[in-house]
Amino acid sequence: MNDYNSAELNSAHRVKVLICYLLDRLKQPVTEEQLYEIAVESGVVNYFYYAEALEGLLQNRSLIRAERNGKTYIEPTEKARLGSDFFDETVPLYFRKEILKAALYYFARLARESSAAIDITETNNGCEVNCTIGDAGYDLMRISLYAPDTEQAELIKEKIMLDPAEFYRRVIGYALENREEQIEIDTN
Repeated sequence: MNDYNSAELNSAHRVKVLICYLLDRLKQPVTEEQLYEIAVESGVVNYFYYAEALEGLLQNRSLIRAERNGKTYIEPTEKARLGSDFFDETVPLYFRKEILKAALYYFARLARESSAAIDITETNNGCEVNCTIGDAGYDLMRISLYAPDTEQAELIKEKIMLDPAEFYRRVIGYALENREEQIEIDTN
């Protein structure tokens, strides 16, 4: 079963174990939409097995929907935690690692997106890329960049969103290192 060549998620049962495993290991609230993006849109789990597994887990009360602060979260019960610990070996380690990695990437992307807001406005002679980078509810930087067309504006947005904090650090670093040019005059 641990052989990568035979590793596949070919049953709703294995997907049930994998979902319980993920939710138990994450230790943070996850909405149904987030769970879907992590499991299915990442390519780790087949949609049909996912839908069957999630429905089965909710029906047998291994997972519950819990309402908090106006959002509905999917949470594992003790039954899911015990099942995850007992049956996790039925799911190849490769898939357990892949789904955890997908979750970490997903939540890292959410954090990046929440720290930066970028909108693109078309103007008469190109586009304006307006970027705001914040932290802890405070705007650290607001910058407007020119792009000659929408395609380049989207590329600028995409590159900033890869790592908004690094973009901010580089702009600040450049501003702090910028010096007046020194001109040496030869008096000979």
